[in-house]
Amino acid sequence: MTGRKSILTTSTGCPIANDDTSISAGKSGPLTFDNFRLIEKLAHFNRERIPERVVHARGSAAYGEFILNNDLSDYTCAKFLNQKGKKTDVFVRFSTVGGGQDSSDYVRDPRGFAVKFYTEDGNYDIVGNNTPVFFINDPAKFPDFVHSQKKDPRTNLPNPASAYEFWANHPQSLHQLTILMSDRGIPYSYRHMNGYGSHTLSLWNNSGERFWVKWHFKTNQGVKTLTNNEAKGLDTTGAQADLVYAIDAGIFPSWKVCLQIMPESEAKEYKVNPFDLTKVWSHSDYPLIEIGELILNRNVENFFAENEQSAFSPGNVVPGVGVSPDKVLQARLIAYPDAQRYRLGANYNQLVSNKPKCPVHNYQRDGAFAGIQQESGNQTSAVNFYPNDRTGSPRPTSDVSEPVLHLSEELVIAAHEGSYGDCFRQAGDLFRIMTDDQKDQLIYNIVDGLKFATDSVQDRMINQFSLADPDYGKRVLSGLEEC
Repeated sequence: MTGRKSILTTSTGCPIANDDTSISAGKSGPLTFDNFRLIEKLAHFNRERIPERVVHARGSAAYGEFILNNDLSDYTCAKFLNQKGKKTDVFVRFSTVGGGQDSSDYVRDPRGFAVKFYTEDGNYDIVGNNTPVFFINDPAKFPDFVHSQKKDPRTNLPNPASAYEFWANHPQSLHQLTILMSDRGIPYSYRHMNGYGSHTLSLWNNSGERFWVKWHFKTNQGVKTLTNNEAKGLDTTGAQADLVYAIDAGIFPSWKVCLQIMPESEAKEYKVNPFDLTKVWSHSDYPLIEIGELILNRNVENFFAENEQSAFSPGNVVPGVGVSPDKVLQARLIAYPDAQRYRLGANYNQLVSNKPKCPVHNYQRDGAFAGIQQESGNQTSAVNFYPNDRTGSPRPTSDVSEPVLHLSEELVIAAHEGSYGDCFRQAGDLFRIMTDDQKDQLIYNIVDGLKFATDSVQDRMINQFSLADPDYGKRVLSGLEEC
């Protein structure tokens, strides 16, 4: 049929003669049951939405490339990190964390900063934030933390008293709290903020040596932030618009990519637990090593298909990179893919922005949307179990085995009592390097929420601030007394 590409059809390809008028019994009569085109249209419309993410629901994404400027073959056998000048396609999603899709781009909240590298050996995901630490270092507290930051279950309104009640009972949150309530708490745009892998991750080379690493993405646009008052008058979709319009105009945002690298042997003696998500590594101990540049140069074509259905997981690794004993990271290895299977179905990695750019061969079969990636050999009539005796069927290869991790203590599988270490020194160090204006903003932002908390919560928070730095606690107390 000539001109077929321009003909409107049903989802099964049947041409549609009229999409403006439903079939009825007479001009003014009721609709008839043979309106199958209408029924398809309405039924699909009723199912256009999928469950939004519990966290990171509101986000924006774009494509680009990572350019390696520093060969890392001494540290890793990962191909995308070997050979200076090598380019790797990427997909990056920015997001707020606590709010739903109906929230604002300009809330005081951490920002998600997730990077998907489409390497020749599969997808490598760094699922981080715009802060180098987080509020918790044990995953058992994550649902409680998120619940405390979400809307009140009775009023469905924000409740800062609940947030501070959680923080008062979890001093390990103080470092991230100090960052969140500082002038860095509301980024001006996604282009004007840094990104961090946050967790300790790993590299390993062909000699079987492992290195612990922290990923840093330093914005080349300069860090710009907003005060509460500045944020109030802005369009709630401003960060999304800024990213789209900048890329459409050829103003491609970019980040300098750096690593902190710690030899595996030094982790045992380091002054803080290097796998504690609430702690940073001192730059004087492990300076930033610039390895390349990340550039975003293409917007998504379909926001829902490519952004809303995008799926990241810290378990998406390739030979030469790996994870660490970070307890929160370990839990995310399970929780993230589980969330994607719930939201998108078992075959979510076959969707546009999640699909690897290398061949995929495994024995996974069936589930919703099975068969949309037949060119890889999956979901066809090929053998669907392993081991098997079929010539040419996929086989594991020992060439990509990760080095054995030798634990520094006797291995006991149990719910070990958490040891938070010093929760206050790094928060105090951060406070002491702030300018007076930054300190004023920090105290104002803390008091603005803490004033709603109970006396007991206020006392415990003031004690935490004072342990970080006596002046920190004194300023918060003074601010509360003036309310």
